[in-house]
Amino acid sequence: MSPETIFLLLVGAAFLAGFVDAIAGGGGMITVPALLIGGLDPLTALGTNKLQSLFGSGSATISYARKGHVHLRSLLPAAALSFAGAVAGALLAANLPLEFLRTLLPFLLIAIAVYFAVKPGLSDIDRERRISPRSFALFLVPLVGAYDGLFGPGTGSFFMLAFVGLAGYGVLKATAHTKLLNFASNVGGFAVFAAVGSIHWKLGLAMGVAQFLGARLGAASAMRFGARLIRPLLVTVCIALAVKLLWS
Repeated sequence: MSPETIFLLLVGAAFLAGFVDAIAGGGGMITVPALLIGGLDPLTALGTNKLQSLFGSGSATISYARKGHVHLRSLLPAAALSFAGAVAGALLAANLPLEFLRTLLPFLLIAIAVYFAVKPGLSDIDRERRISPRSFALFLVPLVGAYDGLFGPGTGSFFMLAFVGLAGYGVLKATAHTKLLNFASNVGGFAVFAAVGSIHWKLGLAMGVAQFLGARLGAASAMRFGARLIRPLLVTVCIALAVKLLWS
């Protein structure tokens, strides 16, 4: 295929990834393999993916905030911790062995899929919180943020599990809050990749526009259908990502 055709296919993949990611996470499962198949080296593919994913997570965050599903100001401290965790994770990425994570991750994702598939009572209604807001913000948020900077796949699913299982959020509210923290971790990872020059800017910005549009459509769909859409799509995304990683 010509470079122009590959460019357009990557932009289309970004639109699809933005739609899926705004609802259930896992957009990187689509874009990172697409960038690698498109001919980018692994480091540049990861950096370019961080750039374009900023548009998707940012777009979804704005959409949810405008409809009142997340209050940005009250969540800014947690977002800052997610950012800091991602920066630390990205800086460590080149120096830590990732084989253990690659081996463990598929099974973690399958466990998340099973949790959302079989747990009764999952809906858009909040439940009892199992962890204090301070502990959630100081421990879990930077931990997941660091994972995003270090490795990446499944970050949105881990945030979703934490919000639903520990913070007691309803599925739609958890999705909305996940996108803001995921946006913050994307910014942290992007800052590191930009500093080392591992980004294809033209391609990343074009894919970012497509991500923005796809995420707007995905967020609107999630707010319209709520847990009826988010729950099955989250299960599907977790299983698909686990299968892909096991296959790799």
